[in-house]
Amino acid sequence: MALPSFYIPSYTAGQQELALDEDNSRHVVQVLRMKPGEPVQLTDGRGHLLEGAIVEAHKKQCRVTIRATQTVPPPSTNVTIAISPLKNASRFEWFLEKATEIGVTAIIPLICERTERQQIRPDRLRNILVSAMLQSQQAWLPLMPEPQRFSQLIVPAAPTAAEAAGLRLIAHCLEAPRATASLAGTLSTYGAFPQGPGATQPAPGILILIGPEGDFSPKEVEMALAAGYLPVSLGQNRLRTETAGVVAATLLCIK
Repeated sequence: MALPSFYIPSYTAGQQELALDEDNSRHVVQVLRMKPGEPVQLTDGRGHLLEGAIVEAHKKQCRVTIRATQTVPPPSTNVTIAISPLKNASRFEWFLEKATEIGVTAIIPLICERTERQQIRPDRLRNILVSAMLQSQQAWLPLMPEPQRFSQLIVPAAPTAAEAAGLRLIAHCLEAPRATASLAGTLSTYGAFPQGPGATQPAPGILILIGPEGDFSPKEVEMALAAGYLPVSLGQNRLRTETAGVVAATLLCIK
């Protein structure tokens, strides 16, 4: 049976003891009713996986001693999905959960011309990412920066995920210019299929843009193509934004 898992905001190599925050402490004591000596698993979301034991079961500050540490390598595929927030916040939250479970590296809330909801709740969304990471037994938490406007991401003033990505893609449904190449076909052509655990070289970074309800505007697509983004199709069916994001994550992260 898997150990109860908790997120800690930071960890310093060699640290022998740490205290859980109040929410996690309350969960340990009042929900799980754990006692001193019982084992737990912790991660900071940056590759540190810790096995520990409770030394003080206090509902406001539960203390844990570290018994063993493990460093988990980052995902072999560096996948960033820039996706528009949705009018229905629960649908966007569902995407965040599934994309984290699948293993994306970063998620950028992308503000487009047709984005209806331009305000997000960072703390709530981060909690969703953390919960999905723990549920799927991972040790790497996807990065989620502040929302970025389309024009800022396409033509950045400083190095960003857009410039660092080895392959930059935009998924759209416009008839002109029509994206005839499938995402899988484009990955095959450019040799950017995800690599397995035995690979000696990391897969190149991949950034894909997913638009809002109503898709990207023609102007936005033109801007992306002029900046070197490759147009791709996610299939013949028209997909909801959150579905398109999950399909893209699956094709990019899972070989």
